[in-house]
Amino acid sequence: MARYLHTMVRITDPGKSRSFYEALGFEFKRDMDIVRNGEREATNYFFALPGDEAELELTFNHDGRTYELGTAFGHIALAVDDLDESLAQLKDQGIEPEREPYRVREGGSRICFVQDPDGYRIELIDRSGR
Repeated sequence: MARYLHTMVRITDPGKSRSFYEALGFEFKRDMDIVRNGEREATNYFFALPGDEAELELTFNHDGRTYELGTAFGHIALAVDDLDESLAQLKDQGIEPEREPYRVREGGSRICFVQDPDGYRIELIDRSGR
């Protein structure tokens, strides 16, 4: 039997990334250093939404490398109880949406995208029914 555990993305600034994901409602769970040949190569930071077992793993490599976002990756999606309230709270923390909320089809949920400090897109899906 399989069970979904986590998704990993690479980051370049652990502090900025932690602030961003905590602003979205994620809770920091733990970190884990990757040590090879006595040297710390990377640190994995694990986050989860309250009550959710699946985690988001943010990996920071200590060698100073940078990354390019690939064209195959799309986004991470989160359901929010009230999109307008969520966007207002994010704005208070300096996080702006890519554009105003919209619907991809008539009668569909309102959605909006924000980007984390490394440019990963996060889709916010309104569950308020508005």
